[in-house]
Amino acid sequence: MAISKELLEILRCPKCKGEISLNSEQTGLVCQECRLVYEIREDIPIMLIDEAKPL
Repeated sequence: MAISKELLEILRCPKCKGEISLNSEQTGLVCQECRLVYEIREDIPIMLIDEAKPL
């Protein structure tokens, strides 16, 4: 099960409050502004700045 389109529309990067998008593998949410990837584990986006990985 992937992240719903409705959820993607309301989620924002916790660091810069900018828009995020699903990566091509659908394993993370990408903030192009901060150049960070927020991992998706068991269909739950982990939106913690400390756990984000560099793009």
